[in-house]
Amino acid sequence: MTTVSVPVLIFDGECGFCTISARWLDRWVVRNGSTLVAPWQQLGLDELGLSEDECRTSVQWVGEDRGTASGHAAIAAALRDGYLVWRPIGALLVASGVSWLADRVYSWVARHRYALPGGTPACRVDDPRP
Repeated sequence: MTTVSVPVLIFDGECGFCTISARWLDRWVVRNGSTLVAPWQQLGLDELGLSEDECRTSVQWVGEDRGTASGHAAIAAALRDGYLVWRPIGALLVASGVSWLADRVYSWVARHRYALPGGTPACRVDDPRP
């Protein structure tokens, strides 16, 4: 298990689509050393205040202040913490009037990740929204 001292974006490491997406974010969005992008299977979830079920169904964000975000809000947090060019996009994803749409798009992608590039039947989850 890994102890984190920087913000962390947590994804399902058993899902090929999630892994491909996380690698892309880690390469193109995350500033060197500013955010850890890691599968939940390699982290101490209790230490981060997260459950396995939360991490299986939605990407998670834990900030330096230990504040959390899930789904589209987690992606937005990673973008806002990334390179300067991505920050406005991250802010837009959680802006009033756009956040509901970003949530719906994220939920659709999460429900259909098994059918997306890299996805397998093991990637299938139910609707991540409560």
